[in-house]
Amino acid sequence: MSEITYVRGDATVPSGKGTKIVAHVCNDIGGWGKGFVLALSRRWPQPEAAYRRWHRERASNDFGLGAVQLVQAEPYVWVANMVGQRGIRTGSKGVPVRYEAIDAALDRLAGHAAELRASVHMPRIGCGLAGGTWSRVEPLIMERLVRRGIAVTVYDHGK
Repeated sequence: MSEITYVRGDATVPSGKGTKIVAHVCNDIGGWGKGFVLALSRRWPQPEAAYRRWHRERASNDFGLGAVQLVQAEPYVWVANMVGQRGIRTGSKGVPVRYEAIDAALDRLAGHAAELRASVHMPRIGCGLAGGTWSRVEPLIMERLVRRGIAVTVYDHGK
């Protein structure tokens, strides 16, 4: 069985050949302003614009925890906006990350990746501002993507 490939680098510059999906976790309140999304926006305007529109029109679409929006950024690069955190602040209800939403989103992402015959590239999703732990997220990636034969590369930002 294959494993996740870990590399030092920038997930907005995915390595390798073929079609690639850059996956990341968004919140469920339409906020796009801190963390990995800033790197995405510096590289491509489309993912942020699509996410904001998706949230604005949420009464008539599937926007919500566990949903995935696929946005084409370049001819062979897509960005997966995955709604996997509730709100943006850590408070009495704990951290914003929602593992069950990330799990559902990864399951949907697997379908898109298979359809596009794409590899998946990501930072350590859900573990930055969302407050999650990699020991909880990694098994979800293994289960939903790697076990289905989808190549996954995780990027640790190098100094």
